[in-house]
Order: sequence, then C-alpha cells, then structure tokens
Amino acid sequence: MTTTLEPPLQTRTPTGRPKRRRPTPMTALQFILLVLFASVVLTPLYVVLVTSFKSGMDVSPATAWDLPHTWSTDGWVSAATRLAPAVGRSLILALAAAILSSILGSMNGYVFAKWKFPGADIVFTAFLFGMFIPYQAVMIPLQRLLLDLQMHGLPWLDGIPRLILVHTIYGIPICTLIFRNYYATAVPNEILEAARVDGAGMLRTYASIVLPVSIPGFVVTLIWQFTSAWNDFLFALFLTSPRNGPVTYALQELAGGQNPDYPSIMAGVLVASLPTLIVYIALGRYFISGLMSGSVK
Repeated sequence: MTTTLEPPLQTRTPTGRPKRRRPTPMTALQFILLVLFASVVLTPLYVVLVTSFKSGMDVSPATAWDLPHTWSTDGWVSAATRLAPAVGRSLILALAAAILSSILGSMNGYVFAKWKFPGADIVFTAFLFGMFIPYQAVMIPLQRLLLDLQMHGLPWLDGIPRLILVHTIYGIPICTLIFRNYYATAVPNEILEAARVDGAGMLRTYASIVLPVSIPGFVVTLIWQFTSAWNDFLFALFLTSPRNGPVTYALQELAGGQNPDYPSIMAGVLVASLPTLIVYIALGRYFISGLMSGSVK
C-alpha cells in the first residue's frame, strides 16, 4: 500500500527568494491607524524641535509650524549652559535611586516569594499599599520630617541626597512586587531546598543562586525607577531649591520670567528628555522581555 504525500506549500519563488505576503485589508487598516497615532504623538515634538532652532525674533504662534528662516543654535547653547549642572545632579539622583530601590526590592521580593513567615501576606499587602499613596497626600509631613532629620544630626540630607532617599523609599513597593512575581515562577523551589540541604542560609542562597538569575527583573526595575526619578518634578519642587535641584526644577526656572526665551526653553525640553529617550530606545525590548520573564512557569 502506497501513501501519497501532499507537496508542501510553496513559500519561495522560482529564483529561491521568499514570497512576499500580500497585505490584507486588516493589515492595511492597522498600518493606517499606526501612522495616524504616530503623527498625533510626534506633532508636538516637531513643533518643539523646529522652535528650538529659531531665533528669538522668529518665534510666533502664527508661524509655529514653519521651518526657521534662519537656523540658529543659540537656544541649544543657552539651554546646555544653564542646564548642565542640573543634568549632572539628575543623573546622580536617577542612577542612585534606581540601583538602591532595585536591590532592596530584589531582597524583599525574594523573601516574600520563597521564605514564608507568619503574617507574610499582611506585610506584603502593606508594601503594596505604598504604591497607591499619592505624593500630594504626604508632601507636607514629608517635608517637615526631612527638615527635622537635617537639623538633628543629618546636615548632608539636602538637595539630591534628600531626593535619593525619597525616591528609593517610594520605589521599594513596585520593585518588591516585580521581583516577588518574578521569583515566584522563575526560581524553582527544588534549587532552594537543595541549597538549604547543603547548609546555605538565606543570604548565601540569595547571593549565590537567586541574584545571578535576576537580570531580567533588574532591567525592568532599573528602567522604571530611572525614568520615575528623572521625570519627577513635585518632590523636587517641595524638597529642593533651584541651586541644588534636578533638571526638571532647572527647566521650570528656565521657562520663567516676563520675556521667555522660547528657543532656549524648547531646546531645554529636548535636553531634559534625551536621557530617558535614549534609555528606552536602547533597552526598550529588554524592558518588555523582562516584564514577561517569569510570568509563565
């Protein structure tokens, strides 16, 4: 008895090149919607970019969409000069807050995921409650608390160190949640039990087994916390001053005054947005993959 096999579907042309799939109406509609949404999102960026290269006399609401008559970099030079110290302070703030909150969140997530203790669910719920407390609700008492700490033994707790402390504490709940969910599915219990049999304690197990496989979780939390700390303005407004605040505060000072220099302001906006834009362009795909890591066992 012979069996006749159907020939496989031809996916290549006679020249050996892969066949191009014909676009379906649904694909064309998706492409049109994508272009439409991208246009809506990028339109303000176009206006900001064009205005940053105009001269002060060339800026007018009636010609906001027009290209500059004379391309000028004076706005960029002015913005870079005035914002350079604040950009350095913001880098210190964002990096320190992201690293500290990620490390503490990783330790907390490991404990909540793999070391059960009486009342663990209650404590974890209390951690999550910290994610939903609005900044405005605690701003005044927080400011008073930090001033008291500065006056009673912590004179260095001013400016950027103050913001690092606040953003680290506020970042612990979300980092704990991310790492707890990651460790619950990505780290097998059998490996931890084998480590216990070999005599490894909680900290040794964390350092030797859990931490080396935590890169996807750290990618997510570092990007998340870096962006949150860099873009913050409310904490900076209440807890710092223009001389020691981050770039968002300096940008607000740049935009103030009776006769605003719009090219400098627009260039300053782009300068202040550039670090987070670079982070997401360079690490965006790792951010998505890190969010998905550990979601399925």
